[in-house]
Order: sequence, then structure tokens, then C-alpha cells
Amino acid sequence: MQRWKTVLASGLLMATLAQAQGLDAAEPSLPAFHPQLRQQLNFSLGWQPGLDAKAWRAAGLAKARELMLPPRQDMPPFAPTVIGEIDRGNYVARKIAFNVTAESRVSALLLVPKGAGPFPAALALHDHGARFDIGKEKLIAPWGDPAREASAKAWADKYFSGRFPGDELARRGYVVLAVDALGWGDRSAPGFTRDSQQALASNLLNLGSSWASLIAQEDLRAAQFLAGLPEVDRRRVAAVGFSMGALRAWQVAALSEAITATVASGWMATLQGLMVPGNNQLKGQSSFAMLHPFLARYLDYPDVAALAAPKPMLLYAGTEDALFPLASAQQAFAKMRSVWAVHGSDDKLETRIWPLGHVFTAAQQDAAFYWLDRQLGLMP
Repeated sequence: MQRWKTVLASGLLMATLAQAQGLDAAEPSLPAFHPQLRQQLNFSLGWQPGLDAKAWRAAGLAKARELMLPPRQDMPPFAPTVIGEIDRGNYVARKIAFNVTAESRVSALLLVPKGAGPFPAALALHDHGARFDIGKEKLIAPWGDPAREASAKAWADKYFSGRFPGDELARRGYVVLAVDALGWGDRSAPGFTRDSQQALASNLLNLGSSWASLIAQEDLRAAQFLAGLPEVDRRRVAAVGFSMGALRAWQVAALSEAITATVASGWMATLQGLMVPGNNQLKGQSSFAMLHPFLARYLDYPDVAALAAPKPMLLYAGTEDALFPLASAQQAFAKMRSVWAVHGSDDKLETRIWPLGHVFTAAQQDAAFYWLDRQLGLMP
């Protein structure tokens, strides 16, 4: 019988072993062996120079849909109804309801220009912000609810130079749709806080789903609903978002044929570049709305966004954005540019660095919407 060897270790050695088997003392939200786990992240389906772009997209899109969306199920008719309407000059603002999935009928805000359509359209995707009393109202000005109006105005003042980006698009002649993601606005509940996210995310996993996959699926359905409206030119349907809404924008552009262009401000980096001490990615809670289990085995964030190539896409980053380290954003942009280049569509991808923090200011909006007009053929 083999004898067990007895090792008399020093206290220092024992402490080192305990740390190696436990948590990182400097970042307790990570295991001490996270460097070894990082080395195993090779993104096996990620973009590499020399790959055939069409074959890569087919394989990557199949895996992305498998991991990012719930199992396919029959979806009901949208069956939209108008709940309320107000006149805003050259466009009309409506509160509507429609069936976003078989389980959920949701309220939404819809802006429709006056005049003869069909019009270009924008799916306006709200951010996270750890503010749950408003969702769709972060991008489209609400009415009829003073408390919600005050919350929305404060949000617009903080992040959007006092504007509502959805209303700005409607003034430019776009049909605009904004829907609450699960947990925000009309789909939140009293007492739902930043801490509540952990329980919601874990319970959805227990139910065989994930918070991120439900949001992704509903964004796809919202895109399909918007593209199918009689007022909309389905050849010109953009996804527009800020922060988490930016992730949702390039995500739905990759997964849905209904989206033909994308504006994404304030959410792009590599996974490795975000897994750094102090970043929100390490804190749980908010990140669960954007985390797809096991996706990192196959695709990095810029890989997923690049599945949308060669469709037009504009991405913004900020030199002062503490949430998305600039070097990591630039690395992601470089990978994405190589994909559009292989498609022969270099001019369809634009990445821009602003000397700003985590905001989508009036100047940024004006530049983005001018770019979008040109990409959709609305102006020279």
C-alpha cells in the first residue's frame, strides 16, 4: 500500500495554499485562481484574421442564438392596442400595449411622425443605471404621471443634456418604439432595488432561463413588432441605445434580421478588459441583466457585435468613462473593424472616442443621428 507523505509546512506555506484554494484577498469577489481561469478563455468561436467571414458568422450566430436566447417557442400575435395619445407637434406620442412573448403583454411608448409614411424607425433601448422606476421613459418623455415625469427629466438632465433621444429621433422623422425590460418602469415593483437583482437573476436560472436571455428575446420581438408596423419602412429600422441599451442595441442587431443599422453609445469592451478590480462586472447585481451563461467559452463581446456585420454600426466610447476602460474599448473596436473590412464594408462601421464620461450628450446625439440618416439613405 502506498504510504501518504507527511509534509510539515510553514505557516506561510499553509497561508499560501489556503489563498490559492479560496478567494482573492485583494478582490474577494474573485477566486484566487482566477488568472488560471482567464487563461482558459480562448473564445473558441471568436473572430480570427484569415477566417471566412460568412462561415464564421454562420457558426457564431448559431452558437449565440443557442446560448443567448431561450428555447424556441410559439409566439402569439402582437395584438397591439392604443392606451393613450398626445400631439407633440410634428409627431404623435402613443402609449400602447402588445404581446412581447407568450408570457408577457407589455406597455410601450410609440412615437409616430405626421404625414405620409412609411418612415424610418428606431428601437430605443434604455440603460440600466440601477434606477428601476423608469425604463422606456429614460428615452421618450412620459406624460400623465408627475412622479415619473420628474424622474425622467432628472435622468435626461444627467445623461442626455436634458433631451429625450427618442423624441429627438421622432422630430427627425423616425417612428420610435421604447419598451421596458423586465425589472424597469411598468415591469418593476415597489421595493425592487439594486440588491433585488441577485434574487431575480438566480430565480430565473432556477426556472431554466436567465435575465439576460429574456431581455434579448424581448428585444428581438420588439424589433419584429416595430418593423412590421404599417407606418414603418422595414428596410430602415435601427437599434439605438446608451449604456446597457448600447449592449442591447448591438446584441439585437446581431441576432435579428429586422434591425438594419445600430447606434450604440457607452457599452463596448473585451471581457478580459472589464474583468479588472473595481469594475462593475465584478460586482454581480447589475451585470446579471447582461450576462449570458457560458457565452464566454465561445464569443467575446466584440465577436457578438461583429455578427451584425456588414450592417452599418456606430459605437461611441469616452476617455473619462470609468465603466469601460478606454484601452479595452479600443481593442474591441479594432477586432470589429477587421470583421467589417473582410466584408468589404469598412465604411459601414464607425467607432468614435469622445473626451467625455458615461453620457450621451446633445452633441453626441446630433452626430449619431446625422450618421444614421446618411446610412439609411435619408440624406446625401
